[in-house]
Parts: sequence; C-alpha cells; structure tokens
Amino acid sequence: MHTFLCLRLQNSVGSMADELSDHIIVCGYGLVGEKIVDILLQHNIEIIVIDSDKSKIDVLAEHGIRYIFGDATSSKVLKSAGVERARAIAIAMDDDAKNLFAVITAKSLNDKIIIATRANDEFLKDKLKEAGAKFVATPNKSASDELFNELTKGV
Repeated sequence: MHTFLCLRLQNSVGSMADELSDHIIVCGYGLVGEKIVDILLQHNIEIIVIDSDKSKIDVLAEHGIRYIFGDATSSKVLKSAGVERARAIAIAMDDDAKNLFAVITAKSLNDKIIIATRANDEFLKDKLKEAGAKFVATPNKSASDELFNELTKGV
C-alpha cells in the first residue's frame, strides 16, 4: 500500500486548513498526486489535498491525511486550503484546462506561491508557465523519453 507518515485526522474541513501555514497544497489525488503526497509526507512536509472524487477523499480520510472535497479551480476551495499562507501548490489533475485554471486562480490569490503542475499536452507547457507555474511536468513525454533511453542503451 502507501507509506503515510502523517496520521492525524481532523474533524472538520475548516480546522484542517486553519492551522496550516507554509504548507503545500496538492490538487488531484490520482496517480501523480498520490506519488507527490507520498514523497511530501516522507519528508514530513505539512500538506492538504484537494480532490473532487469521493472515493479518493475516503482513502485520504482513512489514512488521516488532511483533505478538502471540492474543485481545485474554485477560489473558495483554494482559500479553504489556506492558499494565501501556503508555500507551494502542486496541481496534478488529469485535465489540462483545469490545471491551467487552477494555476491562474492560485496565482491570483497568492502571487508569491510556488506552483508546480503537469501538462498532458506538451504544447501547453509554455502557457502554464505564462500563467504563473514555475515548473511544468509532462508525464507522457517523460515516460516516453525514459522508455526510449532504456530501449536504445547500447544500440
């Protein structure tokens, strides 16, 4: 299963983020978001996860990870996650348009926040950076580059 080092479960959404400062917000708890959460927790970094999938929220609650059930493109939801006090935000949803909108919204609420996001489409990388993302990962390109490198070793 997963390595979860943070095993505190809060009772209400409000109290989950109110006490956070200099934390990292993770938007999307899919394959990429889950890995990000695992790494951050291994480094004892305070986090809160935003996801709109109830089954993923159930998993987060089961493991005592702070969460907000909602849409990460919403100003209200990002404010509930303490975006004004957050050090950084990892935007890892599967939808490029939602990722772009979340970057724009987060940057408008905290112009000093460090934003890392993903783009399924390589052509959106520049647009996400223009919107305020400091780092943009392209998982499909990264995976294909790694596969190519492995396949061509010694060729």
